[in-house]
Amino acid sequence: MVPKVIFGSGSFDQLPSILAPKRKDKAPFIYLVDDVFKKNEEFLNRLHLRFNDKLLFVSTMEEPKTEQVDTIVKNIKNEFTYQPSGIIGIGGGSVLDLAKAVSLLLTNKGSASDYQGWDLVKNKGVYHVGIPTISGTGAEVSRTAILTGPEKKLGLNSDFTPYDQVVLDPDLTKGVPKDQWFYTGMDCFIHCVESLNGTFLNAFSESYGEKAYDLCKEIFLTENLTDEESRAKLMMASWHGGMSIAYSQVGVAHAMSYGLSYVLGTKHGVGNCIVFDHLEEYYPKDVALFKEMVKLHDITIPQDVCSNLTEDQMEKMIDIALSLVPLWENALGDDWEAIMTRDKLRALYLKM
Repeated sequence: MVPKVIFGSGSFDQLPSILAPKRKDKAPFIYLVDDVFKKNEEFLNRLHLRFNDKLLFVSTMEEPKTEQVDTIVKNIKNEFTYQPSGIIGIGGGSVLDLAKAVSLLLTNKGSASDYQGWDLVKNKGVYHVGIPTISGTGAEVSRTAILTGPEKKLGLNSDFTPYDQVVLDPDLTKGVPKDQWFYTGMDCFIHCVESLNGTFLNAFSESYGEKAYDLCKEIFLTENLTDEESRAKLMMASWHGGMSIAYSQVGVAHAMSYGLSYVLGTKHGVGNCIVFDHLEEYYPKDVALFKEMVKLHDITIPQDVCSNLTEDQMEKMIDIALSLVPLWENALGDDWEAIMTRDKLRALYLKM
């Protein structure tokens, strides 16, 4: 679990005092920041960079890649004599996962692609701090850093992956575009649905999942919250949803959206929505709720994204989805292979 967390409006301004005791002589802090903040001088001034600290802006036009992690790590090692005092990730799920992966690869040899899987990371990463600026992914609390590699899209799942410190400041999520707010919020809702309906469920993950699920219903199905309340509650829903997954697993929607992402480059939140829209067979009650939320907020879910796939692309998409064995075990049980055949997956993708 994340050992330290602070929450509250304006808590971001505590970052310099949090980092001060962790600063090592001549060793910089490296900030990976979503490039949406590139021209936001007021925000950047609040970082209070010192000495040889380095600011790296990260584009989130594409999902994070193993190659991107390797390049950042190589550049840091080439530029600095001393291992960084810490890595600070500021952004949405992509940036938060990238920062976790960079932290790990600074202390583990080889490429990030060598560590895609479960419990392959051998050494503790450098000190790393996560600061979400959009809520829903749960990346701020999860034990994975999800990356697209040369062969697959898969996380660096390990006990060393979670952040050492997280700063939850709901003010940082002001101004998120409505579609993005919804898609990322639905990532949280779908985390809860897949956790609560899975075979891996236990009392620990259930208690977190139920809380996040109720918060999502309050945020997305009622209209009596102020913007401030909605931001704070969604930030906590994201945290609880991520905690629920940390002790169980996701399911059908996430497995299939990994396929979409790998082949088509579909971003994670919207990919989950595209898939979940067609999963009545597996999550009937919750897909009905999801459709209600889509209608209430007047959101467009992309259609026909799989209509022009080549045969090779379809096969690759199915391969990627089926490679995520723990997700299918959680969703469908031990005999999942008899239920989710290649033909069944193909038929589902063709609906999308």
